Amino acid sequence: MTTIDDIGTKITGAHLIEWGHSPGPAFADMLARANAAHASGMDLAHIRATLIQDQPPPHLPLQEEAAVPLHVSIRAENEDETTNLNKVLATMREVLRTPTVESGAVMPDACPSGPLGTIPVGGIVAARNAIHPGMHSADICCSVMMTDLGAVDPKAVLDAASAITHFGPGGRMDSSNFPLPDGLLDAFRANPFLRQDNVVRAAQTHMGTQGDGNHFLFVGRSRSTGRTVMVTHHGSRGPGGHLYKGGMKVAERYRRQLSPATLPQNAWIPADTEDGRAYWEALQLTRRWAKANHTALHHAISTAVQASVVDRFWNEHNFVFERDGLFYHARVLHRPGVATPMMPAAR
Repeated sequence: MTTIDDIGTKITGAHLIEWGHSPGPAFADMLARANAAHASGMDLAHIRATLIQDQPPPHLPLQEEAAVPLHVSIRAENEDETTNLNKVLATMREVLRTPTVESGAVMPDACPSGPLGTIPVGGIVAARNAIHPGMHSADICCSVMMTDLGAVDPKAVLDAASAITHFGPGGRMDSSNFPLPDGLLDAFRANPFLRQDNVVRAAQTHMGTQGDGNHFLFVGRSRSTGRTVMVTHHGSRGPGGHLYKGGMKVAERYRRQLSPATLPQNAWIPADTEDGRAYWEALQLTRRWAKANHTALHHAISTAVQASVVDRFWNEHNFVFERDGLFYHARVLHRPGVATPMMPAAR
C-alpha cells in the first residue's frame, strides 16, 4: 500500500490506479487536484478521500436468466417456424440479461437479426433510464405512410412516382425539389449527434429518396372503398444511419465504464446524462426527418397526378418510445402481408 513517503514529490497515475480509479478522460483533472493538495501539505488520507467521489460505480452484472419477464405473441405451426422461434427465444434470453432491461416481448413477425444476444426483428425491450442504439438499429424510425388518393388512376400514380422518387443507396445531387421543413436543419446543426457536415449533407440530399433493402412504394386499389391508395416504407435514411453509428460509439464508452460484461450490441447511453438527453433529442429530430420525407414524396406525387387526398396515415415501427422512465425499443420488420398498426399522420 502506498504511503505518503512512497509518493515523494508527485502523485502519478499509478497511484490513482492503486487507489481504485480507472484511467480515462477525468484522470488529468484528478491528478492536478491531487498534486495541488499534496503540494499544499494535505495528508494522503485526506487526498484519497477527496477523490473518492471520482471513483466509478461498481460494474453492473448481467441479470440471471429468466429473471426478466418475456411476453411471447408468436406460435410455431411447423418445423421451420419452430426452428425460427427457438432461435428468437434464445437470442431474446441473452438480450434480457442486460442490466437495464425490465421486460421484453416477441411479436408475430419475429426472426433472428444477428449474433446471439442481438435483439431480433419483432423484438421489443423496455429498459430503465437507458437508450440502447443497437436495439433500434441503423434504420431509425423506419415507418409506413399511406395516402388515400381518391379516384385517380393507379397507373398514373405509379408513373408519377417512378419519375419523382429515387431508390437505392445515396441521395440526390440536386435536392432543391425537396427542401427540409423550416427549422429542422437548424435543429440538426444544434445537436451534438447531428451537426457534423456529413450528417447535415445527408439530411439535405437524401430527402425525397427511399433507400434499398425491403423499402418500397406500393400503389393499388382499396378493396373496401375502391379508391387508389399509395404506401411508402422507409426510415430516416442517411441521417439515421449516421446517428446510429455515433450513438453506438458513445454507448460503447458507457458500456466499458458501467458493465463490461454486457454484449457490445446491447450497450446503452444513460438517459439522464448530457449524452442521453442529446441522443434522445437527436432521435426525435430523425423521426421528424423521416416523417417529413414520406410527406414530401406523397405531396409531390399526389400533386403531379392532381389527386384529391381523402386521408393520410403514418406509423413508425422501428423506434424508441418513452413512458415513465422506461424506454421501449421496438425492432419490427414491415413487409407486405404483415399487418402494422397505423396512426393518423397528424398525431
